Amino acid sequence: MQHKGTRTLETERLLLRRWRIEDAQEAFQNWMNDPEVTKYLTWKPHGEIAVTRLLLEAWAEEAEQENCYHWAIVLRETGELIGDISVMHANDFQETGSVGYCMGRRWWGRGYMTEAFREVLRYCFEEVGFYRVSGSHAAGNIGSSRVMEKCGLKKEGVRRSAFRLLLSGERVDIVDRGILREEYRG
Repeated sequence: MQHKGTRTLETERLLLRRWRIEDAQEAFQNWMNDPEVTKYLTWKPHGEIAVTRLLLEAWAEEAEQENCYHWAIVLRETGELIGDISVMHANDFQETGSVGYCMGRRWWGRGYMTEAFREVLRYCFEEVGFYRVSGSHAAGNIGSSRVMEKCGLKKEGVRRSAFRLLLSGERVDIVDRGILREEYRG
């Protein structure tokens, strides 16, 4: 792999760019404080904007590293900040990484996350040289399941009761998916 870091990526409707500390208010307001958005995530909704600011400070610093792949998702037409997508656990030897994402409810069901994910896959496979990209989602998270399916990630297995939802304490199954370089069709 040839790490290139979080470079600005563009699609027809979206701009994927590095996070900035000044994004805190909009990110907090648009999804980071929303229990419906964070229902299946590994973090709770931010109760106050100070939490969001601290997180974005860490993300802005992390983005300086060439092996960091973490984007703010912005609507090109309006400049609105609508979500987040990243490639975590980039492993040089295995040439693998795992994609995670979230988006404000106002923008669900419009194909934005699929568009962002496809561009991240293109970047990972065509420019950085990943061999495999994976993703996981709670079995009940139908929206996330559809995004991964549309992007070509094949279901590889289910980890039974592998995650406890942070807000409700309910245990849920986790569906693991992946796509290989030779399966990717840009």
